[in-house]
Amino acid sequence: MARILIVEDSPAMRAYIRSTLEDRVLGLAGDVDIVEAVNGFDALRLLPRGAFDLVITDINMPDINGLEVIRFVRQSDRYRHVAILIISTQATERDIQRGLRLGADRFLPKPFTPEALRDAVVASLDARAEAPQAGASPSADGAAGADDRASAAFPRAEEPAARTKQPGSGEGGGG
Repeated sequence: MARILIVEDSPAMRAYIRSTLEDRVLGLAGDVDIVEAVNGFDALRLLPRGAFDLVITDINMPDINGLEVIRFVRQSDRYRHVAILIISTQATERDIQRGLRLGADRFLPKPFTPEALRDAVVASLDARAEAPQAGASPSADGAAGADDRASAAFPRAEEPAARTKQPGSGEGGGG
């Protein structure tokens, strides 16, 4: 069972993510244990209380933002193995590059479909599970670097609506 920490200041977005991932038909149903943090400060308080496999974080939040959460997770030996998925309306190439350089594994622009969220979560969890060394970040273990991963966020025109940063993680939009 995957343990997921959702870091999002919008109660409606947290509920949307949770319901999508817990949906029996579309989501991961009984395969996930979800914990919610209302902001970055709350996330840093909750991280030591559970062994998380994935952190899904927004960028724009009061006090401690999502980029600071990513920086903390990646600098900590205890949490370095945790996959990180950014969800944000801030989805310019510069924003995506910044998040990936800090250590995020994937970037999913808001708004996104339930299918895109599910696909990004599954891909994030699978990529971390397949990493040759537990705790190694994708750029450290020989996988695609930030530039390669970010270029996947902007696919060729013949790949309609696929705007996640990794291929196969569904479709998304901005906003």
